[in-house]
Amino acid sequence: MTYDFDALIERAGSNSLKWDVRDGELPMWVADMDFLVAPVIRQTVLEKASSGIFGYGIVPPGFAQAVHAWWEGRYGFGIESEWVQFCHGIVPAVSSLIRTLAEPGEGVVIQSPVYNCFYYSIEKSARTALINNLPYRNGQYGIDWDDLEAKLSDPRARMFLLCNPQNPTGQIWSPEELARMGEMAAAHQVTVISDEIHCDITEPGLAYTPFASVNQTCANTSITLVSPTKSFNIPGLQTSVAIVPDPALRKLTAASLSRDELTGPNSFAVEALIAAYTQGGDWLDAMRDYVWQNKALLSDFVGKHMPELHVIPGESTYLSWVDCSGLTEDATAFCTFLRQQTGLYVNPGELYGDNAKAFFRINLACPSSRVEDALERLSRGVAEWKARD
Repeated sequence: MTYDFDALIERAGSNSLKWDVRDGELPMWVADMDFLVAPVIRQTVLEKASSGIFGYGIVPPGFAQAVHAWWEGRYGFGIESEWVQFCHGIVPAVSSLIRTLAEPGEGVVIQSPVYNCFYYSIEKSARTALINNLPYRNGQYGIDWDDLEAKLSDPRARMFLLCNPQNPTGQIWSPEELARMGEMAAAHQVTVISDEIHCDITEPGLAYTPFASVNQTCANTSITLVSPTKSFNIPGLQTSVAIVPDPALRKLTAASLSRDELTGPNSFAVEALIAAYTQGGDWLDAMRDYVWQNKALLSDFVGKHMPELHVIPGESTYLSWVDCSGLTEDATAFCTFLRQQTGLYVNPGELYGDNAKAFFRINLACPSSRVEDALERLSRGVAEWKARD
């Protein structure tokens, strides 16, 4: 089946967070696609809506079965049904688990730059962020293992909030890296919460490794949070999953999510997830192919016309992470200037950590004509920034 990812969907005036912008602006910031969702999901939602009844729902056995089939088929990870717990969303689950696993003032290890909501969840819960900065060398990211050991061995450390694959850098952690993280966390009795929401959106031909699949140590010390919401562009349906192999952690997770009222599905959440994971694979693969063409378009254009910028060769997510240190160390000021002068709206790297002030993040899950528009605006913005003096 073919899918029309070139279609320009008018989203202005639709109560869209992404498109709640001024006339003439091009929003490429929040992780939200501009593609119609997979036909099988649309059909499933329409059929549910046609019933005319939206009462309290349950989570049927088919929910866990769909999760099992997806991870077994795509990643060779045999998730057992009893490991699976429905939850409204990954960010609410992260916040709930932070409050459960760590007392006020205790520590949560994170690797910066990282998804900005990690910081917010830790801060709002009155816990302490223990930051393991990812070293950036020769245009790529790695791990400072000595510093990670120091953070995990900190007496305050209770959780390691891992982003796998990594947002915003697009890094896919290798099985060896994940195993080493798991062994270090286990040695210090630190529970790993692995946010794997971007796991399906990898470069065609590459696949990520589920943290809990690496070895028994990783399985026994972790809670994995996954969702079809990024992969299939359905965040508004609020459907996510906690996968917990260890019985004691599973009981704790269930109690945490229940306490915070995160376990009751809305009328479309369960059916949408089952449709995505049982029938949505072709759409996902076609979308990835299209997005990686957009990524190549960005990298090629920047390489030819804007040598001041460097696009990080990320292996995952439909987001691109751009180093603008050749232009300015203050990407926040540049992003503000870019939006004011050209209407292009991207995220400054400072949102993701203090070690990312010379970067910005741009969302490429949109028709290629919008990427071309963005490149023209970016080129003009760079030229006007340079001409200020």
